[in-house]
Amino acid sequence: MNEDTPPIEGYEGLPIATLQHRVRSLDAEQMRRLIAYEEAHADRTGVLEILKNRLHGLEEGAEPSGGSQRFQPERPGPAAGGSPVNTDTVAPQASPPPHGVPAQPAKPKGDYQPGNQ
Repeated sequence: MNEDTPPIEGYEGLPIATLQHRVRSLDAEQMRRLIAYEEAHADRTGVLEILKNRLHGLEEGAEPSGGSQRFQPERPGPAAGGSPVNTDTVAPQASPPPHGVPAQPAKPKGDYQPGNQ
């Protein structure tokens, strides 16, 4: 993998909470690369704190967790089933609201007369 590419696909768009879980599968060398990438690009304090804490844990003996970076629950897959929308299934066009539209203002109702209050 290129040194200018983070070891997590879609890294830049991940929420911090998701990132915190996704880095658990990285080893110490991958964490160092990710820290260098973050420092060179966005340099976000909160993200760097998470990454450096995880690297410290790895250096103290923590093991990367199992799992694959390919599994991305934060990216939903295609919708399952449903009927296609086409000209035969589209809803009928609605009438304008009873209070009028900008090009056709509403008229007062009842026996209201301007000036008679």
